[in-house]
Amino acid sequence: MLDTNGPRRGSPDRVNASHWCPVSSQPIPTRVVLLAGPSGSGKSSLAARTDLPVLRLDDFYKEADDPTLPLVPASEDIDWDSPLSWDADAAVAAIVELCATGRTDVPVYDLATSSRVDARTLDIERTPLFVAEGIFAADIVARCRELGVLADALCLRGSPATTFRRRLLRDLREGRKSVPFLLRRGWRLMRAERSIVARQSALGAHPCGKAEALGRLAAAAAGRRQAPTAAPAPEPAA
Repeated sequence: MLDTNGPRRGSPDRVNASHWCPVSSQPIPTRVVLLAGPSGSGKSSLAARTDLPVLRLDDFYKEADDPTLPLVPASEDIDWDSPLSWDADAAVAAIVELCATGRTDVPVYDLATSSRVDARTLDIERTPLFVAEGIFAADIVARCRELGVLADALCLRGSPATTFRRRLLRDLREGRKSVPFLLRRGWRLMRAERSIVARQSALGAHPCGKAEALGRLAAAAAGRRQAPTAAPAPEPAA
């Protein structure tokens, strides 16, 4: 008669399933998708469609009284489209802290006054993926890759004329700057848009439209895409 009360030879007695079940107790690592693209290309609206936590990289702009702010050549306008107008170190530090702890303190930046008007705590808990979007996102692709926190890097591209109209309407609606400044900036950016996309591509952000970007974001969220190991070759400027 088989004894069902004692241990059987060759089989464990009430073995804890965690000793053999291939399930790790380690937390899922958090990674970032960097979403770049020209101003007005639709980064914010696309990031909102993903239902992922979003870090606004524009909140890391320098303030208007910062002596290191660059000027547009042959002009007295501050060049807010130069990476030198932005605090890349603070942005990377916030991304790394989000990946490590799930929360970080970020400034609240007012584009109309070019100043930091408040601060807030961004808490993504232990979400395995979040989006960091802004016109300078491509400038930190290499650093995020080296730090092991990069899931993917994208650069939205489209029609320069469409981007011009979208950017101007948004900036006028939000009162970001004076109308003459917005017109000067918009015309300059429309003429430079293809070279902006080429530069961001050379920095490691994959150029794509919104549909492809959403597909890559979905793949990253599902864990099917690894961080790129090398920057792709830039597209030729048309």
